[in-house]
Amino acid sequence: MDHVAFTTDNIGALRRYLVEKGIKPGQIEGRSDHSLSLMVKDPEGHRIEFVERSKDDAAPPAPNAVSHRMIHAGFLVYDRAAEDHFYREILGFRPYWHGGMKDTETDWVSLQVPDGTDWLEYMLNQPQHPDLELTGVMNHISYGVADMKKAQALIESHGWKEHGGEHSQMGKDGKWQLNVFDPDLVRIELMEFKPAQKPCCSDFTAPHPSE
Repeated sequence: MDHVAFTTDNIGALRRYLVEKGIKPGQIEGRSDHSLSLMVKDPEGHRIEFVERSKDDAAPPAPNAVSHRMIHAGFLVYDRAAEDHFYREILGFRPYWHGGMKDTETDWVSLQVPDGTDWLEYMLNQPQHPDLELTGVMNHISYGVADMKKAQALIESHGWKEHGGEHSQMGKDGKWQLNVFDPDLVRIELMEFKPAQKPCCSDFTAPHPSE
């Protein structure tokens, strides 16, 4: 996964704010779609892009898409305190949920953006030098769906078939999910917007996303 991007309403003000906080962002660059882009690295070197969209920007119609909403991205994190300082204290992200493979452990930390319901997920407690397969599982993106059964039926109509680790399952956060993998072994997670049952480990502390 090359980088994670977030939108902003005022990219100039954001850049000035980051500089004031001691962050060294790149220069603001214009894109061919008339949007503006700003790149920065978080404390662990993850490339984070901020995009101010053109006022005329509109997504092309995609009536057969499984989802029209990316709800989160996750990546490997080794120094939670350093990342929290950047995302929570500087950028203002807020806790959404945390959990783990065991109820008493924290392997995943979800932080929502300050003014929305999308989130970033820390993937914790992993080897320092993961292989390609594990990296693809941990560094992932997630698309929201309202009904997992309907979403699965749609991707099956596109030629996908359930196999191995690619199948729908109940997540530890109480949400139905379905993981598929792209040709580069990156995990693409489909996830229902709202939980179907009580999550393990901790309660949700912020609103859920929607279509």
